[in-house]
Amino acid sequence: MNLDLDCRGLLCPLPVIKLAQALPTVAVGDTITILADDPAAATDIPAWCRMRAQELVSALDHQYVVRRLT
Repeated sequence: MNLDLDCRGLLCPLPVIKLAQALPTVAVGDTITILADDPAAATDIPAWCRMRAQELVSALDHQYVVRRLT
């Protein structure tokens, strides 16, 4: 299952907070697609993935795909 989060218009740190809240709702191996137009998201989401040991599958054009690994 893929979950979509529309975080456009939300400023730091809200996109990462919403991602953290949504992660437990998907199964290990599933993905969350985050739409975020805040410039800080380009740094914050990859950093969050590294800190939480989750996989950043892609980060293109304000769209971030994160796979739950744990």
